[in-house]
Amino acid sequence: HIETFSTSGEQQQEDHSAKRSHHCPHCEEIFPILSKLEIHLKIHTGENLYSCTDCGKSFTTSQALTVHLRVHTGEKPYSCSDCGESFSQQSSLKTHQRIHTGEKPYSCSDCGKSFSVSSNLKTHLKIHTGEKPYFCSDCGASFSQQSHLQTHQHIHTGEKHYFCSDCGKCFTTSAELRVHQRTHTGEKPYCCSDCGKSFSQQVHLKCHQRIHTGEKPYSCPDCGKSFTRLDILKCHQRIHTGDKPYSCSDCGKSFSQQGNLKIHQRIHKGEKPYSCSDCGKCFTTSTELKSHQRTHTGEKPYYCSDCGKSFSRLATLKTHQCIHKGENSHHFSQTS
Repeated sequence: HIETFSTSGEQQQEDHSAKRSHHCPHCEEIFPILSKLEIHLKIHTGENLYSCTDCGKSFTTSQALTVHLRVHTGEKPYSCSDCGESFSQQSSLKTHQRIHTGEKPYSCSDCGKSFSVSSNLKTHLKIHTGEKPYFCSDCGASFSQQSHLQTHQHIHTGEKHYFCSDCGKCFTTSAELRVHQRTHTGEKPYCCSDCGKSFSQQVHLKCHQRIHTGEKPYSCPDCGKSFTRLDILKCHQRIHTGDKPYSCSDCGKSFSQQGNLKIHQRIHKGEKPYSCSDCGKCFTTSTELKSHQRTHTGEKPYYCSDCGKSFSRLATLKTHQCIHKGENSHHFSQTS
């Protein structure tokens, strides 16, 4: 929808009289109303600027100074009637309310994607143009957003300004800190509309929703197998490359997955976190525990396709199949 605003008599007269633009003689800014140009000129002339007594920052109007002062006072006079969140500016409240209304008035002319904030649309448009105007002076990497450049630069400076008051862990951005703090609060604000499962991060919700949609956007260029997540694809590709980047510091054995390294390290530590509820025996992996529990349940899910005999463990079935002579290959099945 289009927002309309009432204007003063002077502005209305100026709008409906001669349709001319007002150019700033100092820069390239153009204004449709003379009074707006006059306010803008104060930036260049320094005339009648309104200064903040707390930090010295100057503003061209008293209204802009009033809004700025709320940074120091913490005043947030505009509250959301839906969730109670407060804001220092009315414009920020209006933008926030679009979360509840679902309104997305800014659309991309290239792909039709809509946004609730104009700045998000401007950022999105760079995907189509390929524009990356922000360069890192240390390594030359370029970014479409200044905030991404600033975050990247922390790699070179090692700066971590945001501290968790609960555990003392440091983070390079406030967004990273907010996400981390949910590990302490247990907050999971992102809810799946299909099954009701909640998540602490929006990216985790998006990945989860692919279970319902069946979407697998990441394909292996070697075998064509598709995956719901990029990290799962990267892990899968190590089957083709033979890459094993995770090494055991105790014995030097290498693994393609970090999870497999962690399981292996339990051998050295003697760690056995999985206990049998029937006899108390402990195991290093959940797979070993499940196999053991079949001694109590009597379950034998692996059966020989040659003679029909069943076994509790796959390894035992494979040993048994060697009995059947004259077969070039041995086939095994697992009952459902």
